Amino acid sequence: MNVRALLLVLAGVLLAGCRPDPSTARGTAERFLDAYYVMIDLRGALPYTAGLARDKVERGIALTAGQAIDASTEKPAVRYALLDEHPAGADVVQFAYRGTVSPPGSESFERRWLLTVRRGAEGWRVTNFEEDARE
Repeated sequence: MNVRALLLVLAGVLLAGCRPDPSTARGTAERFLDAYYVMIDLRGALPYTAGLARDKVERGIALTAGQAIDASTEKPAVRYALLDEHPAGADVVQFAYRGTVSPPGSESFERRWLLTVRRGAEGWRVTNFEEDARE
């Protein structure tokens, strides 16, 4: 393995180690964001959802049925940053994230994503999410 490849592998390991624990509210929120917005993998987002959020994701799956999104699909580059974390009791946390979406061949734009995460019998789950185009 050459030095450049080794550095890339090490950087990936370090970045993966910086992610919040998946058993936490923030870890659940960010795994949902990764699946839903970054990877555009709606089925992959389902395990992180419950309630209204699950209904929204299932509707999205139904609306996109028959449309292949695979390795050949040009996807936008999506990055996000935590803006605010607001606990609303011991079992509910609300998060606000700023997302930057960079479609191939188009100008980047920003969105604000608001997520409500609740702890239940199965652990933390995103129970609602909203997108706001205003910054």
